[in-house]
Amino acid sequence: MKERQDKRSIVGFRDRCRRAGLKVTPQRELVYRTLMETDAHPSAEWVYGRVRESMPNISFDTVNRTLLTLSGIGAAFIVEGSGESRRFDGNLASHQHFKCVRCKRILDFHYEPFDNIAVPEEVRKRFELLRTTVYLEGICDRCRAAKGPSEKTSSNTTNINPQ
Repeated sequence: MKERQDKRSIVGFRDRCRRAGLKVTPQRELVYRTLMETDAHPSAEWVYGRVRESMPNISFDTVNRTLLTLSGIGAAFIVEGSGESRRFDGNLASHQHFKCVRCKRILDFHYEPFDNIAVPEEVRKRFELLRTTVYLEGICDRCRAAKGPSEKTSSNTTNINPQ
């Protein structure tokens, strides 16, 4: 099943490139495959390290520009954050993000009411809305569990299971 999804994903990627007038180069395809193989929301530096294992002569600039291109053609998303390295997401399904402010892990979750956030009419009139996202920050389950019993904070948060 995973292999069939991967093939469909690559076919979809190639179609997106062609519709955008881009050549499907080995570099683009390898960067795309590398991004699709992880749910870690990697930085360009992380993707570069992985891509170099298979293509040692590729430059960081090529990887970074390719990730930005993937975002520009809708084959990936940039996970906006707060003052850190840009992170990328190859998961195009509807979902939201939670970032741990301690370990910096970014987790996917899906909460259906967030899919249809009401956007004020004033915003819709002024701007062409392309995408809405929900991005939450806090302390993840691992970091909370790592705290000593006296350090645990009381919490009124809803437990949202990552995908």
